[in-house]
Amino acid sequence: MKVSIIQTNLFWEDREKNLAHFDTLLDKITEPSDLIVLPEMFTTGFSMNPEKTAEAHLTETHNWLLKKAREKKAVITCSVAIKDGDNYFNRLHWVEPSGNSSFYDKRHLFRMAKEDEKYIAGKEKIIKQINDWKIMPLVCYDLRFPVWSRNFKNNKPIYDVLIYVANWPEVRNYPWKQLLIARAIENQCYVIGVNRIGKDGNDFNHSGDSMVINPRGEIINQPKANEENIETITLDKSYLDEFRKIFPVGLDADNFEII
Repeated sequence: MKVSIIQTNLFWEDREKNLAHFDTLLDKITEPSDLIVLPEMFTTGFSMNPEKTAEAHLTETHNWLLKKAREKKAVITCSVAIKDGDNYFNRLHWVEPSGNSSFYDKRHLFRMAKEDEKYIAGKEKIIKQINDWKIMPLVCYDLRFPVWSRNFKNNKPIYDVLIYVANWPEVRNYPWKQLLIARAIENQCYVIGVNRIGKDGNDFNHSGDSMVINPRGEIINQPKANEENIETITLDKSYLDEFRKIFPVGLDADNFEII
């Protein structure tokens, strides 16, 4: 499976500028990809002003994503500030070139930025499929909670790739990098972390530090920090299957579920 990741700056609380910006960036992906990953809240930055920035579900950005997914013949995933009914959600979009869409509302809301006071937490994960790959996409702060991303059920893996789309500030880039590696090792899966660069409207700098990590915890792709970059990486399913076969830690995993 070929995955393209886009590490870039975002225009603060400016949907039109960001959509135009990503139009240009997506045009730079010239080789075929199965999946394209954009950062968290890619149309606004990590804004705590949803009254100003959030859009209704299945409107402008969703329509743009549908159009771009068809153009690129690839699934596109990212998160967007959404108003649904009377509530706001940091909602991950999974948009397929077929026109099908799925959604995941960020479960763990970053209370240190008062995200939990502005947005409603999600309750259900999604696991999606591209060819013979099973993929679970999550959002930013979810990275700190390993039970939520737990891969093994009845001692068998339930997904092959774990994704985190993020606006993770540079001041905490050390745990970002270490936790991405930890999630790959403990879940015996590929991990993709896509983070923005540049300063946001609160003057927090983001260094990117996007990474693709194999199930052994080895970094197989890492764009240079603090620089805009587009990378396309090939993930090897036979490598993953063989590693799980020769090192079947899932057979010894503790069985439990979140209630």
